[in-house]
Amino acid sequence: MTHASAIVFDAPSTLSVKTLELKPFETDDLEVEVSASGISTGTERLLWDGTMPPFPGMGYPLVPGYETVGTVVRVGATGDIRVGDTVFIPGSYSFLGVRNIFGGAGSRLIVAHDRVVRVAPELGPKAVLLALAATCYHAVAFGGLRQPMVPPDLIVGHGVMGRLLARICLAQGWPAPTVWETQPARRGGATDYPCIHPDEDTRKNYTSIVDVSGDGSILNGLISRLAPGGEVVLAGFYKQDLGFAFAPAFMREATLRVAAQWKKHDLLAVTALVESGALSLEGLITHTFDPGRAREAYEVAFGDPQCLKMMINWRA
Repeated sequence: MTHASAIVFDAPSTLSVKTLELKPFETDDLEVEVSASGISTGTERLLWDGTMPPFPGMGYPLVPGYETVGTVVRVGATGDIRVGDTVFIPGSYSFLGVRNIFGGAGSRLIVAHDRVVRVAPELGPKAVLLALAATCYHAVAFGGLRQPMVPPDLIVGHGVMGRLLARICLAQGWPAPTVWETQPARRGGATDYPCIHPDEDTRKNYTSIVDVSGDGSILNGLISRLAPGGEVVLAGFYKQDLGFAFAPAFMREATLRVAAQWKKHDLLAVTALVESGALSLEGLITHTFDPGRAREAYEVAFGDPQCLKMMINWRA
């Protein structure tokens, strides 16, 4: 097969599902029949509304998506992946004639062996959550470079990332963090950790605050809640310039740290946690649409507070 269906952002807020030509198959490649792909409400939202800051490779038309799971149907001569294996794919460069940013929202992908991770077949579509779980883990582990890891005692935001990070803390045997959430519709679903409105919290001695809300306007408020020597980790994606008052940060000798894209170490670590049963992915995929309803799927994913994670079912 030389063609596949894919979701294409032709321009900001303009979407179509097209049949695109696939890149030539090479020796170190796999061909994967996609079962499901997720919609990111962070970077993918910025691609959708046209507010993504410029970076190399940016441009339209583009194929989004970096949360994909499928079945291997063809293998090259290298690697240990076999036909029939279930794999997680963090994006691809499969499609010709468009930008692949991040190239995972298609019915069939051609991707290098070393980009995929084999997952248990019974994990099924929930494997689309592994990218977000790895992002959360990276905020604490820094790709395995931060030892010992400093777990958050406050997480800001109870969307899918906030829930995953709180669950990772518990799976690692760390103390249960407090989670802040301003939207009443999202404060439910906390398991074994408190999820409260910030106004209900009077604590001002947090040692590690991880923000997954992407709201840069709350930085001063977070710094004011730190203990001396504490840190704020920025684990969301912020389209506006960030700023903070120096004096409160000075008084606390605060650290501000930016958590960027996860590394392979993070992905392997969370995959092991999931497959051991320590980390649950249940209850996080709240909506599933087929590709024919792709535009509606993006609108719901970005506009409905009840939607934690939107999944596209490519086998519908």
